[in-house]
Formats: sequence, structure tokens, C-alpha cells
Amino acid sequence: MDTLRELLIEEMRDIYHAEKQLVKALPKMVKAATSPKLKKGFEDHLAETKTQVGRIEQAFEALGQKAKTKVCKAMKGLLEEGEEIIQEKMESSVKDAALIAAAQKVEHYEIATYGTLCTWAKLIGEDGALKLLKQNIDEEEKTDAKLSKLAETSVNKAALA
Repeated sequence: MDTLRELLIEEMRDIYHAEKQLVKALPKMVKAATSPKLKKGFEDHLAETKTQVGRIEQAFEALGQKAKTKVCKAMKGLLEEGEEIIQEKMESSVKDAALIAAAQKVEHYEIATYGTLCTWAKLIGEDGALKLLKQNIDEEEKTDAKLSKLAETSVNKAALA
């Protein structure tokens, strides 16, 4: 890799794989959650994540590249932690709190990655890709805020009781 553009493409392959992994993991989180609001939040984010995968594909097209994945080891590890929580025997409200924590780790990883990708796309003047990547980061930030609010207003309080 010799250019920032090549690095952008390589890292887009990484987040593309990450989002595809998340599409497979979210249904398990929906099933494991007991809070109706948390289940709904995970279901909504699954639909959103599928749309984000499509946007990444469009961003590759905007760059004149074929959409290809590169194994995202970070997401793989984060999702393995989530799977451990799902398998763990714990009180349901405590499990919901743990699921939110796992989901927010994922969101923060995605926000960091999309932030970097947006910076690079802007620097090299790839406005088509930038617009699509910005949509994804905006959704990730909103999801993170919703998870925080849900944790603060109900799930963590239920776990405390």
C-alpha cells in the first residue's frame, strides 16, 4: 500500500466484513435480550446494518472498486465476547445490561472506523464515498445514543433491582 486511497479501500474491506459479521450476530442478540425495547432496538439495528452493507458496496462503486471483504479481526473478537454473554447463565435483566455493553463496544469500534474512513475520503476528494460513509457513521452514533438512553432509563435500573 503506497497511497491513502489504497489504505481507504483496504480499511473499507475491513468494515465491510465487520458489518456482514454483525448482520449474522444481531439475530442472536435479539433472541437473547429479554427487554422488549432492547429486542426492538436490536431488530431495528439489524435492518439498518443491512442498509449500511449496501452503502459500503455503493462506496466501493464510487471508488471504481469491486466490493471485497478482508477479515475484520476486531469485530470477530467483539462478537465472540457478545457470544460469551449470550451463553452465560445470568439473571435476565443483568444479561440485558451486559448485551448493551457488548453492543456499545461494537458501535464504538464502528464509529472509530467510519470516522477515519470519512477523514481519508474527504482528504483525497472522494465525495461520493464520503457521503455514503457519513450516513453510516451518523446511524452508528444514533444507535450508540439510543443504547445509552435505554441502559440509563430502564435496563441498568432493572439489573440493579
